[in-house]
Order: sequence, then structure tokens, then C-alpha cells
Amino acid sequence: MRTAYSVETVRNAERELMARLPEGALMQRAAAGLAAACAQVLARVAGRVYGSRVVLLVGSGDNGGDALYAGARLARRGAGVTAVLLAPDRAHGGGLAALTRAGGRVAAGGASGAAGEAIARADLVLDGIVGIGGKGGLREAAVPLADAAARSRAAVVAVDLPSGVDADTGQVRGDAVRADLTVTFGTHKPGLLIDPAREYAGAVRLVDIGLPLPAEAAELEALQHADVARLLPVPAAESDKYRRGVVGIAAGSARYPGAAVLAVAGALRGGAGAVRYVGPAGDAVIARFPETLVSDRGPKRAGRVQAWVVGPGAGDDAATVAQVLAAEVPVLIDADGLRLADADAVRARSAPTLMTPHAGEAAALLGVGREEVEESRLASVRELAARYGATVLLKGSTTLVASAKGGPVRVNATGTSWLATAGSGDVLSGLAGSLLAAGLSALDAGSAGAYLHGLAGRFATEGAPAGAHDVAEAIPRAWRDVHGGPGTRGD
Repeated sequence: MRTAYSVETVRNAERELMARLPEGALMQRAAAGLAAACAQVLARVAGRVYGSRVVLLVGSGDNGGDALYAGARLARRGAGVTAVLLAPDRAHGGGLAALTRAGGRVAAGGASGAAGEAIARADLVLDGIVGIGGKGGLREAAVPLADAAARSRAAVVAVDLPSGVDADTGQVRGDAVRADLTVTFGTHKPGLLIDPAREYAGAVRLVDIGLPLPAEAAELEALQHADVARLLPVPAAESDKYRRGVVGIAAGSARYPGAAVLAVAGALRGGAGAVRYVGPAGDAVIARFPETLVSDRGPKRAGRVQAWVVGPGAGDDAATVAQVLAAEVPVLIDADGLRLADADAVRARSAPTLMTPHAGEAAALLGVGREEVEESRLASVRELAARYGATVLLKGSTTLVASAKGGPVRVNATGTSWLATAGSGDVLSGLAGSLLAAGLSALDAGSAGAYLHGLAGRFATEGAPAGAHDVAEAIPRAWRDVHGGPGTRGD
């Protein structure tokens, strides 16, 4: 499992470790890992380190020191290294001395003149402008340098975090460096895992520098294959459909029968023993999935279920939503159900509740603009979970799952932009609801469901458009892949 920690926690761990190490040792550890990563990039883009051209964009903080020391290591291997100092009077003295001793040179700041020419010719640009404590976008003097790097043919490597993005929140408030690779130290920072900042980071490489980080202080968790494999239900020899769990699907309408079909499709592949469908799309569901148990008697009289999914394509059927919320089993609320659910009824539930909004639905629930949710995804998902007393899965390019009980937020990035297609969310609802019925907690059902759904999306599309039904049909492949069966690795 990948974890991410706040800037404050990282700073405290750094101080604790530096107190036990010789002066400068921690920065040398970081610089060694950074230089090694840059050397690998140079081998790919320039064919070798010797004779390659490297430009360091150096600010006044420790990230600038990391960049200077790493540049010195590359210079000793024969790279031509030029440092552009944004604050010459405050550049890291030891790092600057090490660079000049190794044969590196210093260019005047600004994208015009020597600095701009060096960036234009560079094979690699190393962003050491701002550290993880930076707030807001790039300062005015740094913007032309970032623009020049973006226009160049150079690979851009960020030190710890792309300059201009917020390490704790993932927000990007102004201009920021767009990196091809970010080399981060000690632990991931939340901004490396959450959009919109994540897309500025490129690939992320973690360099272990020995930080003593307390597990209970993690801000984010990102599941990997092994974590999901441990969560997924596996039937025992004595299992029957009720021991495996029965999930109820209250979805669809005369206008949107397909939502019911897709939710059932996800549920049938989610590990539960049976699926009960309640709603006006019974004929469409049976025609596609004859194994479904269909009822037209409403949720209260549908028969035994261990969890409910309500809302996909429900239109204005508030009565059905209210009946489901009154059930004493876990409930997943999606789509129209989010709009129709009474907030007090959600908060009053004693059984687990999992809400699965996209950014627009989350904005409506919070009473803010969609852009505010998209810019502040971490704060938004936590606010929703606290306000409704429910676990909330905020869908998006990086899906976030926040527990009603607090603790680390789960982040999932297995998806693909091709999943932005009609009905994809209905499949996820059925899949996660089935995991709820199989006995997973709301946090685990949401997290594992999002992971499988994203992985299935990759397999279904493989770089080309696909429909929601294709995603549903790829879930078994994703399930096998998580367990190490045949299939392309997805993590």
C-alpha cells in the first residue's frame, strides 16, 4: 500500500532523523537518489550521462540544495550542468560549492539570455524552484523558466514535488511546472496522488531516505494489487448464495432502463451470491441477465438482501429511495438517489452508507460550484463524509474514498480517461454494492470496487473507446489480474 503524509508530518520526521545523523547527511541521501533517477532519464533521452546537458532551476530552499548536489554528481559523471539561480543570494551554499567544484556553471536567472539558451539546448531540466512548503502558483520570476522548459525538448524532472502545486491538497492555484518525472523523498505527498496536481507530476519515483513516519498519521492510502486481493471475497466450501451475500438493486426507470441493466451487470461480477432487482426495468434486466431475481413488489417486500444499491437511473422515484434508506443493511446511494435522499435520513442510519457522487453531484450536495470540488477534491470528500455521516466515494480521474469515521482517505488511480462514458458509474455502483453485500466495510467496498472498476476500464479500452457494458465484462479479467492470474499487470 502506498501512503502519503502531510508536509507537517514530513517536516517533523525530517527533524527527528537529522538530529541523529551527521550534518548534511539527509540531503546527501536525497541527492544521491535524485541523481540516480536523472541518470536513468538521461540514458533514455540522450543515450548516456557523459556529454549530456542538464539545467538546474534552483530556488532558495532545500529543494534547490537537493538539485545542486544532484547536479554535482551528474557533473562528475561528465554531464554539462548549468544552474539557474532564482535567488542567488539565498542559494544553498554547500550545494553551489559542490556544483562548481565538479565543473558545473551558473547562468543568470530569467528565460532570456544564457539561461534561456541553456534550457533550449538541455536534455534534462531539474526543477528545484520551490519545496513542499510552497503555497500558491509559481512566483513571477519563475514562470518564464517553467514555460521555457515546457517548450524545450528536455525531459523535466521535479525535485520532491512540481513547483507551484500544493503538497497537502493537490490544488494548483496559478502557474506550475509540468514534470515528466517527480522524484519524491521519504514518502508520497498527497498532491502527488490527487488531481489536479497529480497530472503535473508525471511518473513518480519514491526514494527511501529513512524517515520515521508513524503509520497512524498518514493522510492518504493508495491500494495496490496485493491489498485488493486480500479484501476480495472468496467463497468457502460450505458457501451458498446467502453466505456469499445477496445484493438488491433498486435502479432504472421507464426513461433510463439501461441504468438498471448496467448496475446489475456490475453487481453480478462483484462477488455476491445473488442479485435481486427491484424496479420498472425488470424485463430488460431479465432479458440480459436471466440469473437475476426480479421483483415488482418494492424494496420492503423484495426478499432477503445483505446490501442495497439505490439511485442509478431512478428519475424522481423518491419513495423507493426512502424505503431503501430505512433498511437495516448497508446501502450504496448513487446518481439520482443522491439528489432524492433525505439528508437527515442518511445521517440517522445505523447501518453503513456509501455515497458515490461525481464532482457535479458532490457540488450540489455541498452547495458549491463544480469547479470548487474539482480544485479541492480532498477537502470536498472529507466535508461530504463528515456532513452526511457516510463513507463517500468521489469519482474522478483520481477517485477518493473517505470514511465517515475519519482516518486516511483512500485514493485510486487505476482508471483511464476512457471511463468517462455513460453508464460507467452504474457499473461501479453495482460492483461496489455487491462487495458490500459480501461483507466488506463501506471503505473497503468503495476502495476495492473503484480499483477493480478502473482496472477493468483499462482492459476494456486498451487505448480505444469502449462502452460501459465492455467495462462490466472486463471485471472478471481485472479480478483475476489482482489475484495474479492471466492478464496484463495493472498496478
